[in-house]
Amino acid sequence: MAGGTSVTKEPASDLFAARFNAAGFAVLAFDHRRFGESGGVPRQIVRFDEQVADWHAAIEYAGALPDVDPDRISVWGFSLAGGHVFRVAAEHPQLACAIAQTPLVDGPALAPHALRSMTPLAALRLFGRGVADALGSRVGRPPLLVPTAGPRGAVASLTTPDAMDGDRALDPDGRHANWEQTVAARIALQIGTYQPGRHASRIRCPLLVVVCDQDQSVLPGPAVRAAQNAPQHEVVHLTGTHYAPFLESHEQAVAAEIAFLEKHLESTGSRGDAADAARLTPRDAVDRRCLGG
Repeated sequence: MAGGTSVTKEPASDLFAARFNAAGFAVLAFDHRRFGESGGVPRQIVRFDEQVADWHAAIEYAGALPDVDPDRISVWGFSLAGGHVFRVAAEHPQLACAIAQTPLVDGPALAPHALRSMTPLAALRLFGRGVADALGSRVGRPPLLVPTAGPRGAVASLTTPDAMDGDRALDPDGRHANWEQTVAARIALQIGTYQPGRHASRIRCPLLVVVCDQDQSVLPGPAVRAAQNAPQHEVVHLTGTHYAPFLESHEQAVAAEIAFLEKHLESTGSRGDAADAARLTPRDAVDRRCLGG
């Protein structure tokens, strides 16, 4: 399990991991390199290929854990990581199933909507900062960071109407004080070309795509269309915006996802304590930890 853009493993997965673990599944959540507890410098930089490689490392690591059947592994991601799930599942035919929750699957389809959510001045400043960041990286300068989300008019990676729901959805109690909600500005030059949904036709395992019908951050339409290209796909529609699976539609999302996992992983193990959810930082990062089983 992993989250999108700068979302680290605890706010990304805790609400769902605890419920999955209580239903009898071992859970492994990880930070992409350059974020959270993973290694890698410079920090706060999103590189799509690197992050997909981290998924491959996490799957390999999970398959080698004691009492884990490597033929009964699923992947779960939301937002940007939900988009990665399409690529990862296409490249891992041995996966038992995959879950993409409110996934970003089609950057070109999303870009015009994201631009409309910005003021013209903010858009110019964001792209200017993105160019400066990209050019500076060529001569070894530190990343130029922007907030991951902000209100309309802010110079932030995302300023859609529901972008600011992240804190109350993922960290309502302020427990994750070390969660740095910034990203290198060069992402503004990259996200509009990322199309992980085009890999859907190569996915051979069952795929569950969870969309929110009022999602203003990644839009539901592109995810539904991409899912329909997967040979074994299911689509669950929830009421609400991008973070509804963590908020008002949480119970519906959990019920649908646990039912999907039970169907395709055929879990027969005893129910575990939610505190046993496993966590790791990827093989390619400086640090690696597994807390539990």
